[in-house]
Amino acid sequence: MLSWRTIAYGAALSAVAAAVAVAAILRERRRDVWLLAAVAAGAGAFAWNAILRHTGGEFFIDAPVAVFPISLQDTGSAVFATALATLLLGFGPLRTTRGQKLAIAATLCGLAALLVDVYLY
Repeated sequence: MLSWRTIAYGAALSAVAAAVAVAAILRERRRDVWLLAAVAAGAGAFAWNAILRHTGGEFFIDAPVAVFPISLQDTGSAVFATALATLLLGFGPLRTTRGQKLAIAATLCGLAALLVDVYLY
């Protein structure tokens, strides 16, 4: 079971990774978009891992693939981050942009949370 410190550390790394990904890949210059991408990825990963910790969920069995050892715990973080990014950005600063840009931004947030979970904690 993950400690609260580890959960907070992973959420912070996910937040930074999402903000950097949105800024670099989408070439987004608005700080509010970066900030909400970071909040979504960090809060999504934190929420999912907090739920697992509270319920005693054991989804920490990695796939037997050395290059990409993903688990259900990692996947949950990505799903929560993607969903939260869609809501925050879609009702927030990206509400008037093309749906494609919103979808890419939300996907980047989920991907950031996933990769941090798989490789960094």
